[in-house]
Amino acid sequence: MTAVKSYAAVDLGASSGRVMVGRVGPDSLELTEAHRFPNRPVRVPEGLRWDVLSLYGGVLDGLRAAGRVDSVGIDSWAVDYGLLDADGALLGNPVHYRDARTEGVAEKVWATVPAAELYAATGLQYAPFNTLYQLKAAASTAQLAQARRLLLIPDLLSYWLTGEQGTELTNASTTQLIDPRTGDWSHGVAERLGIDLTLFAPLRRPGDPAGLLRSQVLEETGLTGPVPVTTVGSHDTASAVAAVPAVGEHFAYICTGTWSLAGLELTAPVLSEDSRAANFTNELGLDGTVRYLRNIMGLWLLQECVRAWGDPDLGGLLRDAAAAPALRSVVDAGDAAFLAPGRMPERIAEACRASGQPVPRTPGEITRCILDSLALAHRRAIADAQRLADHPVDVVHIVGGGNRNALLCRLTADACGLPVVAGPTEAAALGNVLVQARAHGLAGDRADMRRLLARTQPLTRYEPRGDAERWREAEARLTVR
Repeated sequence: MTAVKSYAAVDLGASSGRVMVGRVGPDSLELTEAHRFPNRPVRVPEGLRWDVLSLYGGVLDGLRAAGRVDSVGIDSWAVDYGLLDADGALLGNPVHYRDARTEGVAEKVWATVPAAELYAATGLQYAPFNTLYQLKAAASTAQLAQARRLLLIPDLLSYWLTGEQGTELTNASTTQLIDPRTGDWSHGVAERLGIDLTLFAPLRRPGDPAGLLRSQVLEETGLTGPVPVTTVGSHDTASAVAAVPAVGEHFAYICTGTWSLAGLELTAPVLSEDSRAANFTNELGLDGTVRYLRNIMGLWLLQECVRAWGDPDLGGLLRDAAAAPALRSVVDAGDAAFLAPGRMPERIAEACRASGQPVPRTPGEITRCILDSLALAHRRAIADAQRLADHPVDVVHIVGGGNRNALLCRLTADACGLPVVAGPTEAAALGNVLVQARAHGLAGDRADMRRLLARTQPLTRYEPRGDAERWREAEARLTVR
């Protein structure tokens, strides 16, 4: 009998980080939390920055708490990076993707490479914080001039753990510098925009070895070496999609959390002009798959409201939302107007007022507006994805923290007119663990991984209720704005 092995999944989100331990056997999969720590961006005079040293300290604390493990894998949010000098030292704290430095940069990029050409080459949706725009915003800075290496956030932490540098492909595909057809750099785009691709370390793919924990790391964490670091789908969405417990190919997924990533798993990118106009992205996933999805603002809207309201009881807030009138007011959950932090309840009210809808006033009414709006955005994204990719689906899987919000799951089933299967919650960590296990011979192909997830993880199914006309009417309200 094959022994059960333990894998540490470092899973870093936009508001918190965690080190999870997955124990995997031939027919078993258990996940426990070893350590959780906050991820608090810091606003300094030059802008909004990530406290990456605090994150690294949290990772070390988590590995110490994890105990003996057979491998370590790291995933995080996308697009952001650290710059290293010629000695391999970090040049300042990484810039936060919500920093204002990229305002107006996209238009300057499009003057050289028109938006349609950029999409045809990279397949990436427009988002003001894409790495490409960040690099153009930094083009004249002393820091970038001094840099000799650029490492995306998971690759930076992996480098500190092992001393070895690499660029993981699923995360690299969010930079807007990868050709999704070839899985290699888009040299033509980089050359036209004056971006030096030698800044990036060699590409790695999920399952590739990423080095061994350095002796100093072993000493600090109390681990006994050798402990390998294994490359996983280091974009947390890539790991989360790998952990969708789907049967067959005709499914949609929604990875919920601060963001909602709603879309399909495909075998080839969709690079049409219609796809660009619909703002869909083609990011790379496990085994050469394409994550064809739309970014939606997600539970960020509710998180910011809760913060503004002084952190009220979430259970009570959701009960009040469930009792509030359905679809009374909705906003465009993908609108960049909601990207920045601060004043979220007022901004939602202003958007409703500007569109001629009733203005939600109580926390319960605003919460219902947010959840209805998110369900409506899920509906639009999944319908558009099926049409643009010519890929029908018969079920929607909701994974990530938002699957615990039963009201959101039920509203999404109603809005989409499709069954919703909710779970697992820690999808990114589970996908991280399973890729490590597969690299070490303890898991099979993606289908085998998904069957194991379906057998071992708690899942909840929501059937749609027959109120499609109300959702069509709400959708029309946004369309005519």
